[in-house]
Amino acid sequence: MIIKILVLVVLAAIVLSLFSGLVFLVRGDTRSKGMVNALTVRIVLSVLLFTLLFVAWRMGMLTPQAAGK
Repeated sequence: MIIKILVLVVLAAIVLSLFSGLVFLVRGDTRSKGMVNALTVRIVLSVLLFTLLFVAWRMGMLTPQAAGK
């Protein structure tokens, strides 16, 4: 159960980083590194999420379920 909560927290952080990048894009401040930082954070979180899912699956904490069953 804790792994599912952790996955949801990382997904929420990815979405927050996405909207943070949108704010910097709309502002249009070309000197700011905010958009680059938001992209970097989003990439790191995405890799972390993939690794977390893979490790949880290999350890048996998550099991795939067929659709419709």
